[in-house]
Amino acid sequence: MKLIILYHEKDENSTPVERFVEECKKHTKEEVNLLSIETKEGAETSTIYGVMDYPATLVVMDNGQLVKDWQGKMLPIVDEVIGYLNS
Repeated sequence: MKLIILYHEKDENSTPVERFVEECKKHTKEEVNLLSIETKEGAETSTIYGVMDYPATLVVMDNGQLVKDWQGKMLPIVDEVIGYLNS
């Protein structure tokens, strides 16, 4: 499993998102990726998973299948994300 967070790097919400990612990294050994949607990789990932609102938190299986997503300004609870990620 891996965790992907898509966000606007220069947005007012970027600092809380970056803190959220660091907190998630403390609680899992799984891959955690922070991607700006202003990059090619971030834009492609957003399209693949049909992301409509940012920031977006995606738990994805190694084969690319989406397990769970959260979209919008309200970030999910770290424990909930880690629960999906470590399952």
